[in-house]
Amino acid sequence: MSTKNNPNTTGGMSSTSSAAPTNSAAASLELAGRTLSIVNVYQSLLGIYGDRGNAMVLAERARRRGAEVTEHVAEPGAPVPDDADIYVLGGGEDGAQTAAVRALAADGVLSRAVERGAVVFGVCAGYQILGETFTVGHDNDEREGLGLLNAHTVRRDPRAVGEIVTRRRGVSGNDALITGFENHGGQTRLSAGTEPLADVIEGVGNGDGTEGAVKGTVYGTYPHGPVLARNPALADELITVATGVELAPLLIPSIVTLRAERLEGHLGR
Repeated sequence: MSTKNNPNTTGGMSSTSSAAPTNSAAASLELAGRTLSIVNVYQSLLGIYGDRGNAMVLAERARRRGAEVTEHVAEPGAPVPDDADIYVLGGGEDGAQTAAVRALAADGVLSRAVERGAVVFGVCAGYQILGETFTVGHDNDEREGLGLLNAHTVRRDPRAVGEIVTRRRGVSGNDALITGFENHGGQTRLSAGTEPLADVIEGVGNGDGTEGAVKGTVYGTYPHGPVLARNPALADELITVATGVELAPLLIPSIVTLRAERLEGHLGR
């Protein structure tokens, strides 16, 4: 993973900053002396549901642990930085989704990123394009995805709209609960080599009782929220995978309150 600043500012906005933890009672400096480069991929195409906030959450949680963080917004028509640690993709409409996958497939940057161990995190449309195929429109027109997940998505009718609660596989306690808002018309089937991110408690998710997908350092999920703002343990998991550093819990009172509100009736089960 990156041990120096990412100087690439071509094709988007880039900023670098570091800060001492703003909640010193709850934070430690496990990432002091490290840098973390985060790229928000094609915000103009895959950013209509506020999913840009996921990159902001990752950056803030890394900074509070002492890391120097570089944030970059990469837009179509310019190179996506090839040396980042985490790539974040959000939701978008059918046309934007198709344009994004074509550009990313031609560039090949995400495939190269995964090969060198970088984290790729896709939400909703961003999740679907990480798979092998997805469909668009009422006629279920099939499009090729990036093939980073063994997943195929077809049209679902009616759309899945509403709050969703899931339980992260392999995680115990309240940190395993993932909350968000889903708004999608896809049904996603996973195949060998890719595991579900979570099991559905309330809501739709993939449409078969599971939600999201994980394959190595590639993660996909349907919920918005932004999902990492609502679920700090998942955000910290991505940072750990990207850096190789196990992180102690970082409790931020406003996030604790938000989770309590969104998970009312589920916490402690």
